[in-house]
Amino acid sequence: MKKILILLAMAAGLSSCDKDFENINTNPTQSTNIDPVYLFSNAQLNTTLASQTMFYEAAIVQQVNTPFGGVNTGANLNQDYRDNTRVNWLYLYSGTNNGNNGPIKLLTAVLDQTKADSSRTNLYHMSRIWRAYVFQVLVDTYGDVPYFDAGKAYISGNKLPKYDPQAEIYADLVKELEGAIAGLNAAKRIETGDLFYQGNVAKWKRLGYSLLLRIGMRYSKTDPAKAQALAQKAYQGGVLQSNDDNVRIQYSSIYTNPLGNLWNNTEKANLYVGAPFVSYLKSTNDPRLTVIAVRYGEPSKNPEQTTVDRTFANQIGMPFGYDDGSIGSAPNFPGKVASGGWNYSQINRRTVGKVDGPTYYVTYAQTQLLLAEAAQRGWIQASAADLYKTGVAAHMNQMKDYDASATIPQTAIDEYLAAQPYTAARGLEQINSQYWVASFLNGPEAFANWRRSGFPVLTPNKYPGRTIAGDFIRRLTYPILEQSVNAENYNAAVSRQGPDDLETRVFWDKP
Repeated sequence: MKKILILLAMAAGLSSCDKDFENINTNPTQSTNIDPVYLFSNAQLNTTLASQTMFYEAAIVQQVNTPFGGVNTGANLNQDYRDNTRVNWLYLYSGTNNGNNGPIKLLTAVLDQTKADSSRTNLYHMSRIWRAYVFQVLVDTYGDVPYFDAGKAYISGNKLPKYDPQAEIYADLVKELEGAIAGLNAAKRIETGDLFYQGNVAKWKRLGYSLLLRIGMRYSKTDPAKAQALAQKAYQGGVLQSNDDNVRIQYSSIYTNPLGNLWNNTEKANLYVGAPFVSYLKSTNDPRLTVIAVRYGEPSKNPEQTTVDRTFANQIGMPFGYDDGSIGSAPNFPGKVASGGWNYSQINRRTVGKVDGPTYYVTYAQTQLLLAEAAQRGWIQASAADLYKTGVAAHMNQMKDYDASATIPQTAIDEYLAAQPYTAARGLEQINSQYWVASFLNGPEAFANWRRSGFPVLTPNKYPGRTIAGDFIRRLTYPILEQSVNAENYNAAVSRQGPDDLETRVFWDKP
């Protein structure tokens, strides 16, 4: 509740200054009465996990599915639909979908306003850390993006920033995180307007190290030595310590969760839990299944207006490779509902799909599982088995933060871990399959770690109308507008990294 109240207070404060940010090229520093912490909190709030990430990233890794095309086109049909591939760019970089208040623009403004202000040193370094998070998502999604000149049009006058090589961006993200961690100082002003930690410096340092670990593990195929060095530094520095350190935005009935809106409004009869995800949870008798997935008697109605089947054995995921005209021919088709939808399992709208539920960006569970992999590879001196168990248990315990009814009893957690023990021979598969589960609803992170690790092993979606030649989508495509508005820099990026299509790999994604 405390975080909700803080969120409401920050959003209310920002309503008075939205007019000062109507254009990405407007100078935010002109409004001298705006405390930069409000820009920072708005950047946090606007780091949106957009609904379209369910059509691409979450569908690529086969967690969420829909048989429909049109505005729902994505990895379900393995087609390039740029109205949906562009959303991370529009929300996080240009800010077009955030009233021109994208986090990159706002964080760049905060950095500009606070870099010479010794009294706001913590706000400066917190902004560096969160900016690194946002840029990692952008690079992981698209590859080369504007970075060194990004968000600086009002400072430098450069409205057409060049795209920077993705490997160079990653290298600078490491420098930014290391510098920010070192610069945070608990003796300086505590920035209580921070939506994540209310300015707690120790927690921000842990987040910095956790992001350093996440970045480091992305190098596991391309530069194992660098991956090891960064994993060691993060582990020794101190990463997230419990679920209390989870990085999240807690929404409310007024400021609602974008994904919650997706599950509960116009698309509620159109989206289903993917068959591979349901099958994996069922195969391991995972108690998270009935927290995440239910079958509604009439998917087009609200939960209180229809029957809800929470029975573990009755959950059926929607298979990939079909559209709304062919899904009826899928094996073991459970039937169509006359009022709209199908009898497949859907997101539980009273737990993980609530409109006032939280969004998670970086979690203790994810971090422990990355450490487990580092330990399994011999990169840190720790027990991979213990870290694996801690990570799995952390995600199961995280469920109660969606709703009290989602609480998984400790006895159920203990029974699961006893029945699914860590085995070194299958360590990478077990760890990264659990990371896949722990990243459910964070499509960009689930997609990135699946590409990096190769786990879980998924069966390619061979939809007949697909436009990709290979088995899986490997990156998303830039907004079409970039081809004309910033043509020279766009073309240079494409020439450098490869075609602007769904199959060009980002630099760390090696076969």
